[in-house]
Amino acid sequence: MTPDHPTAIVCDDDEAIRRMLAAVLGKEGLRVVTACDGAEAVEAYRRERPDVVLMDIRMPRMSGLEALSAIMGIDRKASVILMTAFAEVGTAVRAIKDGAFDYVIKPFDLDEIRVLVKRALDIRSMREENASLRRELSERLGSEAILTNCPQMVSLKQTVAKVARSQATVLVHGESGTGKELFASALHYWSPRAAGPFVKVNCAAIPETLLETEFFGCEKGAFTGATAQRRGRFEMAEHGTLFLDEIGEITPALQVKLLRVLQEREFERVGGSKPVKVDVRIVAATNRDLEAMVREGTFRQDLFFRLNVVSLRTLPLRERPEDVILLANHFLDRFCAENGVELRGFDPAALKCLSSYDWPGNVRELANAVERAVVMTTSNQILPEDLPDNVRRQRAGSSEVEPAPTTAGEDRPLRVQVGDFEAEVIRRALTRHQGNRARTAAGLGISRRALLYKLQEYGIS
Repeated sequence: MTPDHPTAIVCDDDEAIRRMLAAVLGKEGLRVVTACDGAEAVEAYRRERPDVVLMDIRMPRMSGLEALSAIMGIDRKASVILMTAFAEVGTAVRAIKDGAFDYVIKPFDLDEIRVLVKRALDIRSMREENASLRRELSERLGSEAILTNCPQMVSLKQTVAKVARSQATVLVHGESGTGKELFASALHYWSPRAAGPFVKVNCAAIPETLLETEFFGCEKGAFTGATAQRRGRFEMAEHGTLFLDEIGEITPALQVKLLRVLQEREFERVGGSKPVKVDVRIVAATNRDLEAMVREGTFRQDLFFRLNVVSLRTLPLRERPEDVILLANHFLDRFCAENGVELRGFDPAALKCLSSYDWPGNVRELANAVERAVVMTTSNQILPEDLPDNVRRQRAGSSEVEPAPTTAGEDRPLRVQVGDFEAEVIRRALTRHQGNRARTAAGLGISRRALLYKLQEYGIS
């Protein structure tokens, strides 16, 4: 499949209809694959990953509705147009709620088929383009993890935007998984150096014996295996930003050489004697207490002062509980897109698990938990059993909302109880935000449109 020649699957047990639609779509520039029943259509979808599917509802072996369910299990963004007799319109409308793109009534007008297929292709293309632009913009601004409703984090973002315009060296403190690298990225992309490179070095991940060469490069013949001159990360970051992650892990000897670069803006390559001038902004990060290391004598005080011109602290997730659901929904969208699936969101009980957990691994642990859930779920939404075991074990008394009690002997369907729970969460959120729907949606980590749908569904005014 190429953008110029999209692929369509035509599925009908009537050979004449298959041939006619294949000819019509072929003239419109599509590559057409045919199937005579739902089972063949599903197999063809797995193999071809087409842009659009035209499929009859009533077929032997596997009906169009069964095939639709199987295809949506493969790809929730699949564009499936159902072909149906007039008597089955109600069934087709219900199928749209289950993910079908649209339906057409037999005997159909070929112009109607052309219009529907073109619209399906246009919408699919627009989705892909929008997703690409969102990814590009997120990478460009370095702000993916700076999604927040937490006042302290909002203040930190404002500080980052202010500091980014300067040339000051910045030291970012914070626990592992709190987004230190993404704040460093924002400092670069929001700065006058944005057109230059953003170069990263994880000081803890590189062996001590190789770290100096990684920093400063080497001359040919400097050591065994140095068969050519090699540039280090400082030279690679010229006119840009160098991010030194886990700066507390570097040795005292390398601390001395790093201090000289910060003071003189020059260094020598390993095995060289000629100074190399550099124009680089330094952003460092650590999850260690550098001041305590200074007192212990394991980190140079003068280097600490040089790095700590501007100090930023990223908050652990347990100190920003209002961000858990917001970030969880963000990661859900991201991992659904990456895995080619479409889910309806989190079950309220799963949201309760997420909100009740302490997240010792912070945003990184949350992202991993959501990715696992997207991969493991067999439902159309994330359920508690899709989450890691430790996340499911909630703290006693941590839930904000308890489901309404039932009377003795009363059995109520699970979906009704879940709906009651979700409606109560929304009512309380509306009360907290004084009926402001935009703020309520943001607080719940859903779009305003999704909130309006929920209000209508539960009859909440």
